Amino acid sequence: MRAVLTWRDKAEQCIYDLAFKPDGTQLILAAGNRLLVYDTSDGTLLQSLKGHKDTVYCVAYAKDGKRFASGAADKSVIIWTSKLEGILKYTHNDSIQAVSYNPATHQLASCSSNDFGLWSPEQKSVSKHKSSSKIICCSWTNDGQYLALGMFNGVISLRNKNGDEKVKIERPGGSLSPIWSICWNPSSRWESFWMNRENEDAEEVIVNRYFQEIPSTLKSAVYSSQGSEAEEEEPEEEDDSLRDDNLEERNDILAVADWGQKLSFYQLSGKQIGKDRPLNFDPCCVSYFTKGEYILLGGSDKQVSLFTKDGVRLGTVGEQNSWVWTCKVKPDSNYVVVGCQDGTISFYQLIFSTVHGLYKDRYAYRDSMTDVIVQHLITEQKVRIKCKELVKKIAIYKNRLAIQVPEKIIIYELYSDDSSDMRYRVKERIVKKFECNLLVVCSDHIILCQEKRLQCLSFSGVKEREWQMESLIRYIKVIGGPPGREGLLVGLKNGQILKIFVDNLFAIVLLKQATAVRCLDMSASRKKLAVVDENDTCLVYDIHTKELLFQEPNANSVAWNTQCEDMLCFSGGGYLNIKASTFPVHQQKLQGFVVGYNGSKIFCLHAFSISAVEVPQSAPMYQYLERKMFKEAYQIACLGVTDTDWRELAMEALEGLEFETAKKAFIRVRDLRYLELINSIEERKKQGETNNDLFLADVFAYQGKFHEAAKLYKRSGHENLALDMYTDLRMFEYAKDFLGSGDPKETKMLITKQADWARNINEPKAAVEMYISAGEHVKAIEISGDHGWIDMLIDIARKLDKAEREPLLMCAHYFKKLDNPGYAAETYQKIGDLKSLVQLHVETQHWDEAFALGEKHPEFKEDIYMPYAQWLAENDRFEEAQKAFHKAGRQGEAVRVLEQLSNNAVVENRFNDAAYYYWMLSMQCLNIAQDPAQKGTMLTKFHHFQHLAELYHCYHAIHRYTEEPFSSHRPETLFNISRFLLHSLTKDTPLGISKVRTLFTLAKQSRTLGAYKLARHAYDQLRGLYVPARFQKSIELDSLTIRSQPFHDNEELVPLCYRCSTNNPLLNNLGNVCINCRQPFIFSASSYEVLHLVEFYLEEGITDEEAVSLIDLEAPRHKRENKWQEITGNNSQTLRLDETMNSMGDDDPFTAKLSFEQGGSEFVPVVVSRSVLRSMSRREVLIKRWPPPLQWQYFRSFLPDASITMCPSCFQMFHSEDYELLVLQHTHCPYCRRHIDDPSP
Repeated sequence: MRAVLTWRDKAEQCIYDLAFKPDGTQLILAAGNRLLVYDTSDGTLLQSLKGHKDTVYCVAYAKDGKRFASGAADKSVIIWTSKLEGILKYTHNDSIQAVSYNPATHQLASCSSNDFGLWSPEQKSVSKHKSSSKIICCSWTNDGQYLALGMFNGVISLRNKNGDEKVKIERPGGSLSPIWSICWNPSSRWESFWMNRENEDAEEVIVNRYFQEIPSTLKSAVYSSQGSEAEEEEPEEEDDSLRDDNLEERNDILAVADWGQKLSFYQLSGKQIGKDRPLNFDPCCVSYFTKGEYILLGGSDKQVSLFTKDGVRLGTVGEQNSWVWTCKVKPDSNYVVVGCQDGTISFYQLIFSTVHGLYKDRYAYRDSMTDVIVQHLITEQKVRIKCKELVKKIAIYKNRLAIQVPEKIIIYELYSDDSSDMRYRVKERIVKKFECNLLVVCSDHIILCQEKRLQCLSFSGVKEREWQMESLIRYIKVIGGPPGREGLLVGLKNGQILKIFVDNLFAIVLLKQATAVRCLDMSASRKKLAVVDENDTCLVYDIHTKELLFQEPNANSVAWNTQCEDMLCFSGGGYLNIKASTFPVHQQKLQGFVVGYNGSKIFCLHAFSISAVEVPQSAPMYQYLERKMFKEAYQIACLGVTDTDWRELAMEALEGLEFETAKKAFIRVRDLRYLELINSIEERKKQGETNNDLFLADVFAYQGKFHEAAKLYKRSGHENLALDMYTDLRMFEYAKDFLGSGDPKETKMLITKQADWARNINEPKAAVEMYISAGEHVKAIEISGDHGWIDMLIDIARKLDKAEREPLLMCAHYFKKLDNPGYAAETYQKIGDLKSLVQLHVETQHWDEAFALGEKHPEFKEDIYMPYAQWLAENDRFEEAQKAFHKAGRQGEAVRVLEQLSNNAVVENRFNDAAYYYWMLSMQCLNIAQDPAQKGTMLTKFHHFQHLAELYHCYHAIHRYTEEPFSSHRPETLFNISRFLLHSLTKDTPLGISKVRTLFTLAKQSRTLGAYKLARHAYDQLRGLYVPARFQKSIELDSLTIRSQPFHDNEELVPLCYRCSTNNPLLNNLGNVCINCRQPFIFSASSYEVLHLVEFYLEEGITDEEAVSLIDLEAPRHKRENKWQEITGNNSQTLRLDETMNSMGDDDPFTAKLSFEQGGSEFVPVVVSRSVLRSMSRREVLIKRWPPPLQWQYFRSFLPDASITMCPSCFQMFHSEDYELLVLQHTHCPYCRRHIDDPSP
């Protein structure tokens, strides 16, 4: 630190006090009874203010810069505006000793010998408070809450804003130590610092609570020294850590200077901080720098001294000829003004020189004059070492750190050899005062530079050797070496550059130049030397040849890159210059001095701080690339370049076929694609391939330089590779140009590839056109079909020859898929694929077209009717499905369908449908029975299914009667049906038919019709059966009440046999046959009454056709006589039947055939001859014309006038009236459901 006098003036009277305007532009001095106003920039006296009648003792400026106040021996206080106009005046009872403005409220405190007053612009009056002693000085806290008063009796009184005393501090000296000057530290950040020092001795280490403490072992080591300690600092918290918001007392520290020649510090609570610091003179003024980092103190020693904030003296600002009564710092600057007893006014500028040291990535510098901070430039870690004394010199080397303070040199070492370790401990102390210009530390020595002389001292302080130079030493640097044998590089003012080894007494002259050395550095391999001379020129020499390699202007400092031999940087003129080898300089803007260059980091010192600047090494790398020096360029890139630069290096090396360098560079950017290329080329080279043109062509192809690659392929005789490249890249036009008028096959292949590409890039229309032109119809059809382009498919299909079967089949496939069966059919017809055409009709369910095709080509009938039947079955049209199966020749499927339908109908109680299905099933079996191999089995099934059909047809009425509340059948019909069922159920009861329901119906209808005997029998039968609960009560009641009826049946209900005229019982154990002649009864299929029909058989040898022809002849018969005789009396007219005559007449041959042997148990059928047949009338005969292998059945009606109708399909007999009614109701036969409009039988 040094003080430079800026200006000086002299007043006639003593300068007791002064004050700066807050913006620093004006200076107000109290000189005699006047106030002098100076311009601080040049010391011009702006104005002399008169207002006081006696000597002005004090002056103070308000913090807002609007007013200032002065107090004098005339007991008055005058308040002035910033325009130098007096606006207010008030008085005290005694002379005014001190004035001070509250920094927050601008309240003015004025102090006199026996009281002090408080005035503010808001109030008119001045509130005054008595004092027990003369007040000499006063000072407000930073927040304006408290006022400190320094008194003549050695007491410091702390008052609040209202003037009430809160704290009273009594100094040990009492009235022998008047408090002459006090001042609050303007920054409260130091309070926490002081609080940590509170209980420590002067020789103890100061530990800042805002920095991480080092281990206790280090503390004990440090305490034995002179109180220097190393701590690790967290820079990101440096600013915030300086304020502790949790403190109860947030005001500043009070500095107190008394005439007991002591400097002391107090907290607001009145507690003293640390010990009194002796001054050895009477202090007259104390003041802080704006930020509170330094203290100015002046007094009887006729000089102003600079102290640290904790009271360590740093040096002298300026020596004077008389006592210094006042000194202040210009706001926010390093300018100090001093006022003396003899009226001298001195304005100084304080220049704080940078004290620092650098070795590689560790930088040590002075902070707050008494601290040393070691900064790791890479990791940004910091360590603060507190010396508590003025730090004069700093040197750093590897794990050593040397600090010179006024009376000693302290050597520190790192705890470990770890490059990131930042913990220092004291190694040695050399307790001796040294005067030196430069300080250098080595592993075991320190080097002191004293103008022309260098001294080498061991760490114990013993001088080992000394070197005397010819000229002043301008620069010295440790360049490394073994411990105890390090080398020093020394530059002299006369231009001489020497190398000195600490263990060698003789200096080696490296070279001598004409100009003085300002800065120098040696390259990493010790082969080159860079020197900056006093003309700001950077000169680079070859150390061995002493040859000047090159020189560059505008340099103030220089540094070699520690990782690259041929790179250096120098700074000057606001620019950073980077030079590689002999290439031109690359410049970029940079403020400060270059002090180090490591890899891609340049360490720059600007003002008082050093920073690591990351500098991409792009420019020198490209300079090497221009000269195809790929290995050197790679070395530069390793220092630090961008990914883009790495890629450029890789590409350039690849084009230069420098594969090793290219591989390393591509690994850096992680480009696997190019690494695969390099590996493939290296493999090919190992296999003996040496054609560099081919290698370079591959490189160009990878880089996108396709035309150059094609030329190289052609030049190397690999045109096919060029063609493959163009087609792979879809550059078909270039490929065509490359081919020229070549082979048509190649051209076709190229078009096909182009079409493939168009397809892949979602340009299908273009692809189709290209495929067609290339003759690739299959691919064209595939794309058109996938995109649903019917028109394009039609064009392709019609243009194709019918011999091109595969593409046409694909067209048909897509026509079907796109729901255009017409075009598909046209395509199948074109190629004559009738089977596919049939399949198409079946799939599209165009059955009419399929049937028509089946008629023309019977071989496809099964292919048509089989799926047709399945379709019908899926749509619940099972009857039609069964017929379709039948037509398809799939009798088994037809039978299975009917069996399943029948079973389902029975399970679902649809007995009418079950009867119909069983009838159909029987007819199906009859149809199958035409096969001689299955005749026996199928005829058995036929009769079985016919029987089941009759049973279910009957039971349908019974089920409806028992389930529904109303019945459409007459009681006689239900009676006949239930009798028929009981007589038919002689063996096992079929599924679904309930004997209980049948007997229940029979019992009910028998009782209704008067067949009490039969009803009683039915109820008796029901007792032995399981009866559902809902019938139980009714049956039990009816079985009791029936006993009240006579035990006989109504004779009108008794059935008659039309063969033997025998009345049969209602309950026939033989079943539905006559008990006498065993002739089976023929029942109506609706009312189930016994029909007047008798079945007859033909004599052997008579065919069905002959029999029909004989019946149709209708031979004339003898006319029968009328057996009725009319008798007319007087009162009556009577018709009489002549019973003597045979009812049928003896002339009927059929009647004669009805005779049979009485009492026989076997049934004797009626067999007729040709003559009998010839005698029959056609209207008397009904014929069941069964298809083969069954024979026809013939029935003779005994009552021709009672019309009987037989269904031509199922051959069931009905009374004609009943049949017509049922057909009108249902529009079909009630049994086989043949429609009335159906002409087929």
